Amino acid sequence: MSAPDAARTLRLLHLEDSPPDHALAMAHLRRAGHHLDALRVDTEVDFRRALVERDWDVVLSDFNLPGFDGLSAQRILQDSGRDIPFILVSGAIGEDTAVAAMRHGASDYLLKNNLTRLAPAVEHAVAAGRERRARLRADRELAASRQRLSELAQHLQTSIEMERAAIAREIHDDVGGSLTALRFDLAWIGRHAPSPEVQQRVANALETVTHAIESSQRIMHNLRPAILDQGLVPALQWMAGRFEKRNGTPCLFRTSHEAMQLPVGVPLVAYRFAQEALTNVSKHAGATRVGIDLSLTRGVLSLEVSDNGRGLSENDLTKTRSFGLRGLHERADTVGGWVDVSSGADGTVLMLSVPVAAARNADGAPSYDDDEDHDPSSWGAP
Repeated sequence: MSAPDAARTLRLLHLEDSPPDHALAMAHLRRAGHHLDALRVDTEVDFRRALVERDWDVVLSDFNLPGFDGLSAQRILQDSGRDIPFILVSGAIGEDTAVAAMRHGASDYLLKNNLTRLAPAVEHAVAAGRERRARLRADRELAASRQRLSELAQHLQTSIEMERAAIAREIHDDVGGSLTALRFDLAWIGRHAPSPEVQQRVANALETVTHAIESSQRIMHNLRPAILDQGLVPALQWMAGRFEKRNGTPCLFRTSHEAMQLPVGVPLVAYRFAQEALTNVSKHAGATRVGIDLSLTRGVLSLEVSDNGRGLSENDLTKTRSFGLRGLHERADTVGGWVDVSSGADGTVLMLSVPVAAARNADGAPSYDDDEDHDPSSWGAP
């Protein structure tokens, strides 16, 4: 121990039925410079009571005690849940017994006829115990910090989706409604304007407004995918078709179920996962074939996005600014899921797995989540 540790009062519980042996052990410790707050007990009842009533730095225990032995005392200490170093000090202890005690967590063992090692053994056990408890506290604090960080990430994801939904509704109600009304007015003007020049101007304006409506719809779908109102399967089918049309890359969608009833939040997480995965494919993979596979087996939803592109290198997976993959992991964690990444020369596979509870309608058939939000695809519909 360091000098401050040596000067610190040592709280010691001594399980010993011989007062002279107790006095001798305490004398050795005082001679080594320890200030002691020691209590001697010699029965199981008193030992249990002392463990409950006080905090101790170390427990010294004789092996042969009235009614029980040192190994029993060690088990009592372990069962109490107290992390206190335990040292056996006995006049007669066999090697097998000593090994058994060490195997079950004893810090050390000594013979009463050779107590020269008592003070170093106590100092080492107490220091090791403090380090162990400090490490456990640090581990708990780290786990708590990670939990808070995960909760913050979940809160941010939820807040982002809520804000996206709010913006999408505003675009739908204000911008979309105004653009649709403007298109009807321009169409009326075009029908009633006698001048060909005015009609041409109206036609040009109608084309601009139609483009603005289409752009608003695209923004709406990116902000809040209204297609999810119809279910995850139709939404992924639509996404695969849209990806293939936009990129000219074949994108095959397969599913084990035509309809799935999923917990709240899971469809959106799965949709965003596929959206981010396809974005990465279009930007970086250089693939000529893409697959999306959705399955629900034994209570686990699996969504796999695969491509035959260039694959991801080790640097791609570990680089500090790999926020795309990190975002996938964080988003999956919000619904208790996880993401697996497999990549090689033959392409990349991203898989989302989410444990879900089976849910069905009253008639036993799978059903979709209901959502009362507006569908922006209705803008400008005839």
